[in-house]
Amino acid sequence: MNDKLDPLFKPKAVALIGASAKELSIGNVIIKNLLHYNFRGPVYPINPKVDEIRGLKAYPSILDVPGEVDLAHIVIPPPFVPAEVENCGKKGVKALIVNTAGFKEMGAEGKALEDDFLARARKYGIRVVGPNCQGIINSDPAVNAYCNFTFTYPKPGHISVVAQSGGVGAVIMQAFYDMGIGQRMYASNGNGSDVSITEILSYYGQDEETRAIVLYAESLENPHEFIEVAKRVTSRKPILAITAGRTDKGAEASRSHIGGMAGSISMDLIYKKSGILTFGSQEDLCHAAVALSSQPIPKGNRVGIITNTGGPSVIAIDELVSCGMEIPPLSENAAGALRETMLESASIHNPLDVVATAGPPQFKSAFEVMLKEPQFDSIYLNFVTPPFVDCENVAREIVAAAKAQNKPVVCNYMTDKEKWVGTSSILKEGEIPCFDFAETAARALHSLVRYNGIRTAPEGSVKIFDDVDKERVRAILDHAQSKNREVLTAAEVYGILEAYQIPVAPWKVVKGVEEVASAATAIGFPVVIKADSEEIIHKSDVGGVVINIQDTQEAVRVAENMKRMLGGGIRFFIQKFLSKGQELIVGAKAEEGVGHVIMFGLGGIFVEILKDVAFALTPVSDEEAMEMIRSVKAAPLIDGYRGAKGINKEKAVEIIQRISMLVGDFPAIRELDLNPLFASGDEIMAVDARIIL
Repeated sequence: MNDKLDPLFKPKAVALIGASAKELSIGNVIIKNLLHYNFRGPVYPINPKVDEIRGLKAYPSILDVPGEVDLAHIVIPPPFVPAEVENCGKKGVKALIVNTAGFKEMGAEGKALEDDFLARARKYGIRVVGPNCQGIINSDPAVNAYCNFTFTYPKPGHISVVAQSGGVGAVIMQAFYDMGIGQRMYASNGNGSDVSITEILSYYGQDEETRAIVLYAESLENPHEFIEVAKRVTSRKPILAITAGRTDKGAEASRSHIGGMAGSISMDLIYKKSGILTFGSQEDLCHAAVALSSQPIPKGNRVGIITNTGGPSVIAIDELVSCGMEIPPLSENAAGALRETMLESASIHNPLDVVATAGPPQFKSAFEVMLKEPQFDSIYLNFVTPPFVDCENVAREIVAAAKAQNKPVVCNYMTDKEKWVGTSSILKEGEIPCFDFAETAARALHSLVRYNGIRTAPEGSVKIFDDVDKERVRAILDHAQSKNREVLTAAEVYGILEAYQIPVAPWKVVKGVEEVASAATAIGFPVVIKADSEEIIHKSDVGGVVINIQDTQEAVRVAENMKRMLGGGIRFFIQKFLSKGQELIVGAKAEEGVGHVIMFGLGGIFVEILKDVAFALTPVSDEEAMEMIRSVKAAPLIDGYRGAKGINKEKAVEIIQRISMLVGDFPAIRELDLNPLFASGDEIMAVDARIIL
């Protein structure tokens, strides 16, 4: 166990610098919370103007405290914080929670204060949470540390939460409390000046009592370190994250397809590369955490359904199937065994309807038989509590059967919880996750399957191609940058693609109309003529693209017309016209701090109309590239539809990986589009491309 953060999460004594006798102040609430939560160590209020606070002796300074202090809160105005950090260092304090706001989030003056107190903390080896933060909670009965000014007192449990936003963290913590679900640890680190979310994740990952981790982050100081740490943690236990900032309304208009499509997706992609389960709603995230912290992980997506009421099972099946779950039939052996034990009116199928009058013997048999069925990886239960059934003993049978088998059970529990307290308690103490609605329970079960998919997915490999000409690319980029050009010419773009062995349709660039005919003849008709100018990005929008030119006379006529419309400074890009094939797009866009985002999808106009694309962060492994191809909605077209031959997916994977390597080798490439690539037979060729530096 990494014990570097033990003084923070397992303090033996806590001091509060800025403790207050005012009832509704943070300096008073933190003292109140520590006492109410029955903190196991001494609490030292620091205030030179009063003798006691909430019955505790107050001290003028941290230096006056008689005993050792390993954790101190600081709740004083920002200008006084550096001096108090210095005093804490002299006292031997090991960790600080700086609740005070008004530092780097407020501008240069605040940043200078933050830099000052951090330098002093580092001098003494003090770890700092915050500033501008809530703090931490540890529900371990041996600690009972409520070093926080919030208002929810979690019972011990197995879910640990870390949130950059204290507001989001408090909502999640309250949601678990309202569900009657215990929590292990909680942290909100505010500005994250020292102790980072990554470090807290690592600490939770090594805590044996933490079974599931809930994360909320809006930004990361070091994404690469985060990915490395999160991968290690998710191999042992699930991390669940709520994604925020999915829209990019405020972003500048981009000049390429990938720029317009990528938006603010980098956090989603960081999570995906880390093996983190992501959710679009806090509610779904909390429900999934309940299931993941209490149930074994299923080996697959096949569900056996037990119900004592019909309608909810229909709703559950719809939700399960829409999530990609399978509902296999009962085996003949299972059906035969159940006919011996079920009531006459029971429906012996999957779903197994034991009917409303079923009692403990029927539920016991249903669970024992279906949990042993090899074709079921998990059990979904709809359980209504009829007043004419011994529901408490039914609950006991459910718990006993679930514990006997290493398969998850998730329950849609329909009851009046105030009247059925005993039944509810038995299910809760037996760690059967119960949800009010059929769809909610189904999505929670699906989260278990999703985590199994992440945990068992092949890691894949990032291929390093040794047949590329890096010096040729470097020379092209150096030349463009020496001219202060951001947009590369067609000749430069296609030269780069050829240097990285990315297949392109045969091409030539000529300067004058008189050269067009000979260039087109050399390539072979039919051809495409495009206006080549760094001032023109989307050529087709301004009449700068003409396709399927059949002879020299037409080629010359097209070139003369383009020159007349677009000006005498344009060059002519002549390319072999490919008339058939599935249009694809592969793109790349630089994302600050994380490298590049790679995009794959249907190309041509479809990328603008359907926006059916998938993304991954560089470096892209072969497995990630194949997953991108499989995950687009148009995957059936890519596979081959109604007798049509599918694309060469292995070739597409290679192109994605070559582009990933190219932008990794040359980070000056800000945006890159191959749109479209024509996939026909076993070949895939780029027929239009652009690069922006």
